[in-house]
Amino acid sequence: MSHEPPQHSGDPGRQGPEGRSPRDPSTAKPAPDAEDAQQAQHAQNAAPDTPGASGTPDGPQNTPADADSASGDAEGAPGAEGAPGAEGAPGAEGASADADSAPGDADSASEDKGRAKRRKRPKRTGWRRAVPTWRMTLGGVLLLAVLLVGGFLVGYQLVDIPAANAAATAQSNVYLYADGKNVVARDGETNRENVRLSRVPQTIRHAVLAAEDRDFYSENAIDVSATLRAGWNTVTGKGRQGGSTITQQYVKNYYLGQEQTVVRKAKEFFISIKLDREQSKDEILEGYLNTSYFGRNAYGIQAASHAYYGKDVEDLDAGEGAYLASLLNAPSDYDVVAHPENKDAVLARWNYVLAGMVKEGWLSRSDRESLDFPVPVKAQPGTALSGQRGYVVQAVEDYLTSNKIIDADTLATGGYRIVTTLQKKKQDALVQAVEDNVLSKTSDERDADRNVRAGGASVDPSTGHVVALYGGIDYTRQFVNNATRRDFQVGSTFKPFVLAAALANGSKTHGGRAITPNTRYDGTNKRTVQAATGSTGYSPANEDDVDYGSITVREATDKSVNAVYAQMAQDVGPQQVKDTAVALGIPESTPDLTATPSIALGPATASVLDMASAYATLADHGRQRAHTLVVKISKNGTDLPLPTRNTRRAISREAADTTTSVLLSVVKGGTATAAQSAGRPAAGKTGTAEDDRAAWFAGYTPDLATVVAVMGQDPETGIQKPLYGALGLARMNGGGAPAETWGAYTRAALKGSAVQDFDLEADDGPEEPEGDTEEAVGGDSASPSPRAPGDRPRTKPSTAPAPTDEPRTPRGETPAGGATASPASHTPRQEDQHRAFLEQPREHAFREQPGEEAPEEQRDEGLPKAAPVLNSRP
Repeated sequence: MSHEPPQHSGDPGRQGPEGRSPRDPSTAKPAPDAEDAQQAQHAQNAAPDTPGASGTPDGPQNTPADADSASGDAEGAPGAEGAPGAEGAPGAEGASADADSAPGDADSASEDKGRAKRRKRPKRTGWRRAVPTWRMTLGGVLLLAVLLVGGFLVGYQLVDIPAANAAATAQSNVYLYADGKNVVARDGETNRENVRLSRVPQTIRHAVLAAEDRDFYSENAIDVSATLRAGWNTVTGKGRQGGSTITQQYVKNYYLGQEQTVVRKAKEFFISIKLDREQSKDEILEGYLNTSYFGRNAYGIQAASHAYYGKDVEDLDAGEGAYLASLLNAPSDYDVVAHPENKDAVLARWNYVLAGMVKEGWLSRSDRESLDFPVPVKAQPGTALSGQRGYVVQAVEDYLTSNKIIDADTLATGGYRIVTTLQKKKQDALVQAVEDNVLSKTSDERDADRNVRAGGASVDPSTGHVVALYGGIDYTRQFVNNATRRDFQVGSTFKPFVLAAALANGSKTHGGRAITPNTRYDGTNKRTVQAATGSTGYSPANEDDVDYGSITVREATDKSVNAVYAQMAQDVGPQQVKDTAVALGIPESTPDLTATPSIALGPATASVLDMASAYATLADHGRQRAHTLVVKISKNGTDLPLPTRNTRRAISREAADTTTSVLLSVVKGGTATAAQSAGRPAAGKTGTAEDDRAAWFAGYTPDLATVVAVMGQDPETGIQKPLYGALGLARMNGGGAPAETWGAYTRAALKGSAVQDFDLEADDGPEEPEGDTEEAVGGDSASPSPRAPGDRPRTKPSTAPAPTDEPRTPRGETPAGGATASPASHTPRQEDQHRAFLEQPREHAFREQPGEEAPEEQRDEGLPKAAPVLNSRP
């Protein structure tokens, strides 16, 4: 009886029917591990003759006494094809079982078990299962490196440098006074003015670098160590610190935005690297200085310089630059004026910046020790276009666009630096004069005062520069610019143009006498204007219906006699008058500038600025220069071309100076005596629009021409209103508030400059006896009178027009188209007077020279067009 246990006794339940295994044991049982194989080998070596070792089917595989050994499995089992330790093919019961072959079988089993050992590792248990193996670690590192490199390459290819964001490029246009330093106004919502890096002093650049990025010029676009250090300081509670380089900050400001997102940070990373390769360090620093925010709504170093110290960046010193650089860290909190409680922190930051400059060799210790903290100026309120600023901006923009220097859309993009012709001292003086003489006299208790408007303009006659401009009380309250509007009649301020036209063209009365300041006219109220062919039907009334009778041109100007000047306009020729006014500086397109006799009374609605420009021509002896409001316009350091301004002679010097001599009388003893408050020799003319809807004074000294107007307009409907009762006056006229304002302004504007006399080459013409007028029909008077001995003979009117801008012919010369003057035309009394005058010493540079001109053919105007009835007051 055999004691061998049945096969697979270790797993009886796995035997099939008839004692057979249901499946291949090699698949039913895992391969023995190394320990089992070793034990099996020892068993074979210790008992080679043990029953069952011959490999027969009946030999035991695992005895009960040695249950832990796998030798039976190693030597083979029925059907264990190819299994380790098997000596034959399946069904090897009948194979040779020679004991001498046992050692070879053991060696083969050992090799197979070695291979099994390499394929199978011991299982990790406990905490070791959570720790990655070195193979896993190495693989993870390699994978991460591949992902990072791949991600960088993909990101670098996908992320391009974008266009600048709108907020970073938005700039205001800056309007400066003529000195190029003081700001008149800024338009636009963003207070930014870009400047070239060359305009920023080295000390200011170094201050910014000391505060923000001292290694900027030597580092790459991304400073990894600084980024890590900033992160560590933030995590450890040492404060939130920026680890970005100046390049990264510029990219954030100019191309991206301020949002704190991973996507924005990733874009900033790639754009910074690309930008560092495409732009120089100087270009990046320039962009950074122009896009950084400094507080007080100031974007960029130039705007900050004005916001905190009221000066250009070129004028900042090292201490001021260090303070502005300190603001970059905390713009609002470090405004020591707005937040005095943060003064200690501000001083600490300021000292940190200066210490950095010393450490880097950008500032000497002695210079550092000499610096005191520069307290910034008080923040100015955001007034934008309030006060006069808006009026100036509007006038300058109109000038630029109308002269085709730049179009409105391009100008609206911003960034233009515009140096105007305005002088701060004169501008302030004009504003103050209007305040003292007009606005301060208004009262809320008078209904008429709510309609009061004021406008003013002042021009330098020698250059045509507009040096002062008053547009209204406040642009944010009254949008219409009273200095440039063209809808109020100029009234009698137009009369000097009629006289200038007569003198420039050698015009004569209808009776053939040369028109001079001494020529007499009939000043009868409502006298009908006579043309060459008869009555024109136009009968203007004098102020208050006063009859003046026989009156000289000078006296008629002093008293602003409408009857005289309407007839004179007809004698000169309304078209000649219009042409002369245009030549002097009145725009040809001026509304109601119509060639009729009424043109003399000022129905034209020229602007205050237009009138100032024309009067400046008279002040400069008939030389005309188109007025200008701009001396320079540039963007990003590039100047835009300005139109060439040529000086031309509008009328002869004698005609201009003679007109000036007459206007001197108006100030000395006429309707404008209030202008004497200027304290200087002055010439001018008052004017009042129809129905007292506007009152004017236009006047000049040798070095300044200024026009002031007070207008009436309903603030709600915009309808022009009479000024009756305004400023507490029964009637408003040019000799009142306008002349008073003119005198106060001129005194202040020219304070400190030498008083100049007029240097005139005037010709008053011969004196005419009182009552020396001509017959009513076709003559100069409404009543007949004998012809005076000194009158010149009549000449037949010619259809050929006289030249409009040729100078009057001096005595003794032949005028174009005229006859030579003859001494016989003078009476002995006139010759004696003339000789006596020439022998007198010249006491004043502006004394008139008497004399007469040779007759010149006069243009036959014929009957004029129907003229509107217009009565102008002084």
